[in-house]
Amino acid sequence: MAEKTTRILIVDGSTVSREILSRILQSEITQVKVDNCKSGADAVQKLDKNHYDLITTALMLPDMDGLALCRNIRNSHTHKHTPVIVVSGDADERLLQEGFKAGVTDYFDKSNGYKAFGDFIKSFIQRNSGLVGHVLFIEDSKTAAAVICDILERHGLKVTHADSAEFALELLEKQHYDENTEDPIDLVITDFYLQGDLTGGDLLYAIRTRFHYSQQELPVLVITGNDDQKTQIEVFHAGGNDFVTKPILEEVIIARIRLLLLIRHQFEALKQQAESIRWIAATDSLTGVRSKRYLVDNGEEFIQNTANQPVWAVIIDLDNFKEINNSLGHITGDHVLAELGSKLNQSFPEDMVVRFGGEEFSILMKNQSLKEALQKTEKLRKEIEKLKPANVELTVSIGLASMQDHPDSSLTKILALADKALFQSKDTGRNRVSINTPEGIKLSILHSD
Repeated sequence: MAEKTTRILIVDGSTVSREILSRILQSEITQVKVDNCKSGADAVQKLDKNHYDLITTALMLPDMDGLALCRNIRNSHTHKHTPVIVVSGDADERLLQEGFKAGVTDYFDKSNGYKAFGDFIKSFIQRNSGLVGHVLFIEDSKTAAAVICDILERHGLKVTHADSAEFALELLEKQHYDENTEDPIDLVITDFYLQGDLTGGDLLYAIRTRFHYSQQELPVLVITGNDDQKTQIEVFHAGGNDFVTKPILEEVIIARIRLLLLIRHQFEALKQQAESIRWIAATDSLTGVRSKRYLVDNGEEFIQNTANQPVWAVIIDLDNFKEINNSLGHITGDHVLAELGSKLNQSFPEDMVVRFGGEEFSILMKNQSLKEALQKTEKLRKEIEKLKPANVELTVSIGLASMQDHPDSSLTKILALADKALFQSKDTGRNRVSINTPEGIKLSILHSD
């Protein structure tokens, strides 16, 4: 769900107050555009020309009362539902008594200070955000569709209209199987009774059972033609979030949509948060490569996947790293590990690069022939020799083993075979690549000093 720019109109007779309030809102709120004017008459003109998501007004204006302006706004066609906040030096008895009838949404006591005003408006916007989202609206009556679509679009929603449940299912199926959909549907609104083979109830049932969208992931608002309790129960049993009855009242349907879009927005926020947590858990914080936990959870599937064959297990170990830590300190050692991690990610973007432990790394390389695997690891060895991370002379020893050579190996076994080849590289002089073949461990045929 894309973030929308919030447009705010400030109405205040004081030039200083207008400038301060505008500056505070622009500094405290992201994605905001602030206009201001000095009188009720100026406000009416701006409201006729522009659409605003929030209006603040002083209680006393040069040409009219702030409550009178609020009543004027409530009688307008374009802003009758727009929140209006009265900014006053104190919440006097008249404001408390007449404000609700005049249509005041809330008030702010400016004796609390300008900084508090910014916090107040920011909190208000979070609680009463404007309507942002993509609605799939299913209605087979052209007249009813035109009326509802006009209401939704006037409130800032993008609307895709389908005249049948069958067409709506096609659109939803396309979205369901396309993970790269640029403008996904956030809310479905459907008439319960539709012409054709499928009713709105059938569509709702398909959304929940065929595509397995939860009520949080894709909320559904159902329009029914009567207050029959049996129909309402059927709507909820089929997985509907809410319903409205005909004739449609704009205030009612917009209030229901606002709540359902909030549910959808919260679902996306929690999903992103969970993804961030998962990514943190799967990533080694120092080096930026995958964590050993990620290897344990995903490595077996990776090496057994036929699409990845031939898969190579690669073990890389920094030569004499303990001496680097002892002589130059652990901070320098960490710089070395971090730069090496960055190098490995750059060199193997399509493979599984993992910090195996300490100064040891592993790579699961996919779709590599023997020649390609040796070329890539020899190239890596020579590039690391030239890398000099944190101005430290550095070499690595490398061991390889292939699933093609050892076809029945588990993740543990193939890594152990690569580790034996690594040990051979260490034992025969370091700074070299060795491969564990069916005939035994051999030095890379591409090795050169």
